[in-house]
Amino acid sequence: MSIAIDWLAFVEVFVAALSAAAVVVTFYAIGLRLLVRAGRAPVVAPADFTDALTVITEKDRKRAAKAAAKAAKKSPLSAGQKRVALVGAYASFSVCAVVVLAGLLLIIFNH
Repeated sequence: MSIAIDWLAFVEVFVAALSAAAVVVTFYAIGLRLLVRAGRAPVVAPADFTDALTVITEKDRKRAAKAAAKAAKKSPLSAGQKRVALVGAYASFSVCAVVVLAGLLLIIFNH
């Protein structure tokens, strides 16, 4: 019994996965950057993990939220520019979602 490997298909899958990962990471980073420029820096509340090495205290969370609000006030962008940055951020996140959904559809429908 011999096993035949279709190396061309392997290379196609490798290139598709690598390029999809690069697109998702790039557009997510662009979206996050535009979100911050729009004055909407994401501040995430700390999670309490039982085995965490470090836990963010409530004081640190408030300090980070205050710093994000201060940075939003110092933004040199006008209201219109902030709106454009926000739309660009949502568009970048949408590109990420479309790429992930396309990958899932390819897996589900086996194309």
